[in-house]
Amino acid sequence: MLVKTNNTQDKLIFRIIIGVSIFVFAVVVILILKVLPVSATLPSFTYKLPLINAYLNGTCSLLLLLSLYFIKQKNVAMHKRINITAFVLSSLFLVLYIVFHYLAPETRYGDLDGNGIVSASEKLAAGNLRYVYFGILISHIILAAIVLPLILFSFSFALQNQIARHRKIVRWTWPIWFYVTVTGVIVYIMISPYYQF
Repeated sequence: MLVKTNNTQDKLIFRIIIGVSIFVFAVVVILILKVLPVSATLPSFTYKLPLINAYLNGTCSLLLLLSLYFIKQKNVAMHKRINITAFVLSSLFLVLYIVFHYLAPETRYGDLDGNGIVSASEKLAAGNLRYVYFGILISHIILAAIVLPLILFSFSFALQNQIARHRKIVRWTWPIWFYVTVTGVIVYIMISPYYQF
């Protein structure tokens, strides 16, 4: 049974979700572009963050598969618990991702000597994998920005027991969220040889 909601409540939720999504996107851009001053000395935990984030993304990928399995089994309670866990872990990932990219110097794919410049010989050594990496990275970043409001709308509809609306949006949310978590691990595996720490 669908819960009837008034139009004012729907509009308010819509504005909050869009507002939160824009705010998060703006914070990510500002911190990654290092508009704010960064300490010259990096905290020691900074270097552990990429690996932690890869584990968080991998765990979310598995949780999303489990979530799909349980909803196909009509086990709504487990589906809900797993999705909440995946959301919490993805939120933690986002915070740690921002912290890492704010604090750490940029790592360039193919930069073997860590001087911040990918020379012609380094590009040659990296070969066509550079294009594969950038293709995965660009699609990952774009879809990560798109998926946040989709996740928030999916959760909002589910929590309001608007199941038809939830199902409709989840057809887009689930595959995009899954793709983002899986490619997050792939991006880590591909860039990690070039970390200079």
